Amino acid sequence: MTKGGMESVELFTTEGKGRGLKAQKEFLPGDVIFAEPAYAAVVFDSLTHVICHTCFKRQERLHRCGQCKFAHYCDRTCQRAAWLNHKNECSAIKRHGKAPTENIRLAARILWKMEREGTGLSEGCLVAIEELQNHVDSFGDEEKKELRADVESFLEFWPPHSQQFGMQLISHIFGVISCNGFTLSDQRGLQAVGVGIFPNLCQANHDCWPNCTVVFNNGNHEAVRSMFHTQMRIELRALSKISPGDELTVSYVDFLSLSEERRTQLKKQYYFDCTCEHCKKQLKDDLMLAVKAGDSKPSADTVKEVIQLSKDTLEKINKARMEGHYHEVVKLCRDCLKKQEPVLGDTNIYLLRILSIASEVLSYLQMFEEAADYAKRMVDGYLKIYHPNNAQLGMAVMRAGVTHWHAGLIEAGHGLICKAYAILLITHGPSHPITKDLEVMRVQTEMELRMFQQNEFMYYKMREAALKNQTIQVMPEPSNENAPSLFHKKE
Repeated sequence: MTKGGMESVELFTTEGKGRGLKAQKEFLPGDVIFAEPAYAAVVFDSLTHVICHTCFKRQERLHRCGQCKFAHYCDRTCQRAAWLNHKNECSAIKRHGKAPTENIRLAARILWKMEREGTGLSEGCLVAIEELQNHVDSFGDEEKKELRADVESFLEFWPPHSQQFGMQLISHIFGVISCNGFTLSDQRGLQAVGVGIFPNLCQANHDCWPNCTVVFNNGNHEAVRSMFHTQMRIELRALSKISPGDELTVSYVDFLSLSEERRTQLKKQYYFDCTCEHCKKQLKDDLMLAVKAGDSKPSADTVKEVIQLSKDTLEKINKARMEGHYHEVVKLCRDCLKKQEPVLGDTNIYLLRILSIASEVLSYLQMFEEAADYAKRMVDGYLKIYHPNNAQLGMAVMRAGVTHWHAGLIEAGHGLICKAYAILLITHGPSHPITKDLEVMRVQTEMELRMFQQNEFMYYKMREAALKNQTIQVMPEPSNENAPSLFHKKE
């Protein structure tokens, strides 16, 4: 079955897994299999005043809707583009007196769209909203309680003059949001800023080692470049060669966890048991639990002790990060690494987690040489664990490259930036803002590397002067969140 721009995929049903998507033709790594605009999307409650409600980009100064005083936009172009979806919401917020939570706003936008376009298949959708999986039957007591509260709040917000929908459909919509809401990120791809519903994407089944990745593209709405306007959308991109008839899979969770942990997370969040090859055979688990090789292999008790210490330290680190005590974070990381290094192998995930935090926080504190050392070890471990075309791997290699550049290690920095660029060309594509930024860094570091090779002394003199007028960005403040996961789950 194909429909509006979805000619390259086919919807199919299998026993046990339900619906899925198959390729109709061959794809190579980096090919866009399909792009899909959101059926409906909203900005998170905590970010409504700093993120554009049309393109979900973070901006310094946003225009506020003069009517409801709630919605914010980059400029008039984004405001005009939003009006069809914001019109009903705008008057409902004024009538209600305040904006409801993101879940209520998203459900309302979905139902207003159904009111406008009718139920059944929308243009370009393979599946109708009413047919999407809601998993309400699998909800535990706490989730059922939340669902009832959401439905009550929704009924208070929903205007009496809008079409009145049955309770069953309203509950269904909240169930769909709960297990099929897709995380939207800002233009740098580092922060989750909103949630949207993409019916076609929902049909792609999970695999811990998938053949596709999903990237959120904020589109371009700049008024000054109206001839280049593009729609906000998600893109399903091939990670490896895909043949006609192959199932298209994406990963709902980060691969950097033991198979048992991934399975637990998938069961809790998406209500299914993962039966992918990597989970069944526990592939890569041995690497993620590696212990130091050599003559004096640490005892099982020592390993157990160090892993417990690592878990306790990660909890303390989270607390210190939440409070912004970054020097305390560095001390915790250094102490933990001293205990880990004689016991854990280079690919052990507990070691890699500490290395990742240490490199990020030290970069922020501008202690670049120490940060670069940790970043290099982290990347070396990641390269042995992750799929070679994994977006999170690409982002980690990019951060490591920038850290090396800041540390004045131009050869290693340029090498890492080139490696990250090769990965992100496949996962994000050449026109994504992150890839474009990386291309600028790649050209700059290549020029610097040539200069360095010709005359090291002159290179460092010029670098000193250039740093006062820095072009490669100083590291952002460390985030307390992990990289945005594929589907948004209300905590």
